[in-house]
Amino acid sequence: MIALIVCHFALAACAGPLVHRLGSRAFVVLALPPAAATVWAFTRWNTAASGGEVTWSWQWIPDYDVALALRLDALSELMVLLAAGVGALVLLYCASYFRGDTPQLARFAGNLLAFAGAMLALVLADDLITLYVFWELTTVFSFLLIGHGSEQRHSRRSALQALTVTAFGGLAMLVGFLILGQAAGTYRISAIVADPPATTLAVSVAIALVLCGALSKSAVWPLSMWLPNAMAAPTPVSAYLHAAAMVKAGIYLVARLAPAFADVPLWRPVVLVLGAATMLLGGWRALRLNDLKLVLAYGTVSQLGFLTVLAGAGYRDAALAAAAMILAHALFKAPLFLVTGIVDHAAGTRDLRRLSGVGRSLPAVAAVAVLAAASMAALPPLLGFAAKEAAFEALLHGTAADRWTLAAVVAGSALTTAYTVRFVWGAFARKPGVADTPVHRVGPAFLAPPALLAVLGLVLGPGVGWTDRLLAAYADTFPATEAPYHLALWHGFGTALLLSALAWAAGAVLFAGRTTVTRLSRRIAWPTADSVFGHLLLGQERLALQVTGFIQRGSLSVYLATTLLVMLAGQLAVLVTDRPWTGAVGPRLWDNPLQGAIAVLTCVAALLCLTVRRRMKAVVLAGLTGYGAALLFVVQGAPDLALTQFCVETVAMIVFVLVLRRMPVHFQETVSTWRRAARVPTALAAAATVGVGVWVAAAARTAEPAGAAMVEEVAEHGLKDVVATIIVDLRAWDTMGESAVLAAAAIGVTSLIYLHRRSEGAMVPGELLGRTAWSLSARHSARLPQGDDAAPERGWLAAGATLAPEHRSIVFEVVARLLFHPILVLSVFLLFCAESLPGGGFVAGLVAGVALITRYLAGGRFELAEAAPLQPGLFTGLGLFISTGVGLAGLVDGTVLHAFTYYGHLPVFGRFHAGTSVLFDFGVYLLVLGVVLDIVRALGAKVDRQIERAAGALAPAGGPGPEGSPR
Repeated sequence: MIALIVCHFALAACAGPLVHRLGSRAFVVLALPPAAATVWAFTRWNTAASGGEVTWSWQWIPDYDVALALRLDALSELMVLLAAGVGALVLLYCASYFRGDTPQLARFAGNLLAFAGAMLALVLADDLITLYVFWELTTVFSFLLIGHGSEQRHSRRSALQALTVTAFGGLAMLVGFLILGQAAGTYRISAIVADPPATTLAVSVAIALVLCGALSKSAVWPLSMWLPNAMAAPTPVSAYLHAAAMVKAGIYLVARLAPAFADVPLWRPVVLVLGAATMLLGGWRALRLNDLKLVLAYGTVSQLGFLTVLAGAGYRDAALAAAAMILAHALFKAPLFLVTGIVDHAAGTRDLRRLSGVGRSLPAVAAVAVLAAASMAALPPLLGFAAKEAAFEALLHGTAADRWTLAAVVAGSALTTAYTVRFVWGAFARKPGVADTPVHRVGPAFLAPPALLAVLGLVLGPGVGWTDRLLAAYADTFPATEAPYHLALWHGFGTALLLSALAWAAGAVLFAGRTTVTRLSRRIAWPTADSVFGHLLLGQERLALQVTGFIQRGSLSVYLATTLLVMLAGQLAVLVTDRPWTGAVGPRLWDNPLQGAIAVLTCVAALLCLTVRRRMKAVVLAGLTGYGAALLFVVQGAPDLALTQFCVETVAMIVFVLVLRRMPVHFQETVSTWRRAARVPTALAAAATVGVGVWVAAAARTAEPAGAAMVEEVAEHGLKDVVATIIVDLRAWDTMGESAVLAAAAIGVTSLIYLHRRSEGAMVPGELLGRTAWSLSARHSARLPQGDDAAPERGWLAAGATLAPEHRSIVFEVVARLLFHPILVLSVFLLFCAESLPGGGFVAGLVAGVALITRYLAGGRFELAEAAPLQPGLFTGLGLFISTGVGLAGLVDGTVLHAFTYYGHLPVFGRFHAGTSVLFDFGVYLLVLGVVLDIVRALGAKVDRQIERAAGALAPAGGPGPEGSPR
């Protein structure tokens, strides 16, 4: 099972080269994974039909009982056959539907196959978290497929609407899954269904949230607006996602959980009422539309409501009818969408008012459409008839609520018959007063996929008994009935057949009076869900603008004060209400007086920040508070933390200085006296509240501290530095996540400086016409002694010639040149000594970054380019790659981030040992170095270049490109 899923994603990644080489014929190759999954599913038919199952699992997060678990049973067998079988045929259909030069065809092909893989994994998932992951993958890929024509505004809006609705439902469903898993004590779906938790308020809330996700995915009212708009996607997408795959995911989830939770009081009212309402509203709307795809779209909404009623009814015969109807719906709705694509392809329009005589011109296409439409209208001897008879019979013998639902279903079936006939008439009939529509010939390969599906609907009508054993295996998971229903084409004359005849007759009457029905429908039409959704978004945007204008006044101090006051109010409310300090050990002022002295000086520096008007003074004072914290770490005996804090504060102050070059010297904000007076007590109150909160949290400890155990664990491995070992071994997951966040944040911030491209090209002195940015603002003096031109001159920097003489500091250049390599050696020492001495990849990367900053400060951007000719992204990406690779290498021993250590002997150096934790730390080292270099290039070299370009000091040769692009 897992191999089939992986094959889908692996081949999807190769879609680009395949389409580039084979054109639209690449879809034939891409159809191989879903075709293989179909064949595999057929080989497991007997196992699933006998009530057996095929399982596979891999422990993903063992401590939380989360596993990548897959399971094939009767219901999964049915869904795999539909998702994979229809998917393979749709991919083959795409080979004829698209031309080889269709724009963005490779991306479309890869997304479609990846969606098929995600859908396959979704229906096989036996773990709630695994199911959610693939559920959201189908959401993402459907967004990309619906928005394939991204140059059109309607496509973008439709894709965003589908993403908004289904992602919102998915998040609600995730919360429900978490509550359900905690209540059941497991996230394994088969275990939850076999032994569901008792119905409590928490479980009821969880079921409501899960239903919210399922119903949004299956476009059940009032969340049905996204599906008709999704018809902006190419027709193959509509045929697959909206007939056999994505919209069936919600139905599948309802059917999967119904055996366990149909008795929850909330379940049946929600499912029956919303399902019946969706069937009626969707069918009624389909009667007045003129686009063939929209007629089918609203018909799909109607049918999904019907399927929701059957899947969620909660007893055996309704479940059997639901399974049969799921199969029938895929076999008639997918070919109808595909036929619509053929008609659009051949005639150039889908407007049924303009189509005329297409049936005479394309008789084979019309025959396939009539066959599929007959199954949709539940005419014998098609599969749709057998499935609907089973549904009528199940609801007829249900409770009073089921019989009321049956009345709505019969009315919905009449609407189904009416819009089915209208579809066939609109697409293929010759209409009075409308000229025959010219069409081109349709090849057999184009028609074969929908024809095969329609013929299957015909064959499985009389042969529905062949599927009874499989579908009954799922239905038997519900409590047994006295006279269980069995699928058959003919059950004799009875009430169910009479209701079918009534639906056919009523549908024929509605079609005969289609003009009156259309006029009436438009006259009494209420606002559509789509328009309501649009007005809600518009209202939300207007409210956001008003709130933004009221709150965001452009004052950073106001923002900070608001944040602190809200935090202060919340913390004080909790502290006053709970009084958590009762019985807590009182805090000590200090362990030795030196701590108190440093703390006082640090507080003084922080308070002085409130009084200064110059930005540079504020930066220096803020930096002093950071250095004060580092000194506290030194006094407390935490050299690792102190070293890291010193390096961070140094780099941060330099970054601040680089930024301040483009900002006014003084703060521009005018502050009134009372506001200035209010800042001090606000800051002191916030600091005191945080301090009390930290004390209360520390005093609330009930368990033994973990420090002793960590020291013992580290000592057993022959190591001494506990902090470094925690970072790269015991809590390496945290380090990996923090590294990724650091890289993303740095790249995002520095990208704001590069307006178009991050690559700056080669920074060569030859591009400079005038002075550098560092000497443009300097005061030049012609009276300075020039010295002897013939005297020998020593160049301490590689790019020293680019600096104006009056701007150079020979002492600084000499110091930078002499210290650069020793600082780099120190960084390497800090990297490799971290097992026994203070150090580590993070602080080592910062130290190496300080070395590069020193070169930049001494010689400018050309000196930085000489010192670091490689792009920062190379270091950042390589660091992430190494850290992630080391983490994944642990899978060899069964778990991610498992540490390995090698002990050896070298002739000169003697005994040594090398561990994967060092390699992991080396990845952190490269990542931090890349981040620092990226920041210096963006806020230093890039800003220098902008200043020089504005002053006309750059050579125009080569054409200086737009901001952020190479010359």
